[in-house]
Amino acid sequence: MVSDSEDVGIDLFQEPEGFYEPEKQPTFATHNLLSGKDLSIRLVGHNPLWGHHLWNAGRTISTYLEQNADVLLKNKSVLELGAGAGLPSLVAAINGARSVVVTDYPDADLVENLRYNVKHCEGLPEGTKLVAEGYLWGAPTTPLTNHLPEGETAFDVLILADLLFNHSEHAKLVKSVELMLKKEKEARAFVFFTPYRPWLLEKDLAFFNLAREAGFVVEKMFEKVMEKVMFEEDPGDELLRRTVYGYELRWTL
Repeated sequence: MVSDSEDVGIDLFQEPEGFYEPEKQPTFATHNLLSGKDLSIRLVGHNPLWGHHLWNAGRTISTYLEQNADVLLKNKSVLELGAGAGLPSLVAAINGARSVVVTDYPDADLVENLRYNVKHCEGLPEGTKLVAEGYLWGAPTTPLTNHLPEGETAFDVLILADLLFNHSEHAKLVKSVELMLKKEKEARAFVFFTPYRPWLLEKDLAFFNLAREAGFVVEKMFEKVMEKVMFEEDPGDELLRRTVYGYELRWTL
């Protein structure tokens, strides 16, 4: 039997050393701009919503927007949904968008990390507005549209990068596009994605059926095969897992 004296200093409710994994620290990734400069962004250490990765669709849509900045970004208002670290939004702001709102799920770590990247974004033209907010897809839009110039209630450009894997949220995502894309001929929502689970590609593409039902014209306008897959150990067709597809949504007017 253990004596009282032997119990001194022992906490019966204390977990043994090493029981919990240490909290993962933020990491940094770089993206090469067309100017040749590297844009550094911070990623959360770990997040169940996958914000700790810089996804291929985010990189490719950033380059696509930069290549077409004079038409797609100059003096435009831009909203990004499900932004992760917000790379496309930072690129849009650097390349002439007058107002950029970058959003993700209202998780404290994700939103704080977005605001860190906004605060440390270099090369913004004078007068550019760049802000980060938490936002639930399908929710009221006022907290986001309040950042627009007075009298405006919707955005010229929407960015959706690698969001289609979340099949249960497609209807809410389409609703957000309905609510926040200007009903103008030039307004566009850009949807870039990779089928990381190739056997579920049809479910990914079902998003576009909902978009058509909501009154959008859907057009595939981009395809790029990356040099390598993001996750070597994942199953499924490797070519599909290396391919980024780009679609454009616009209103039927």
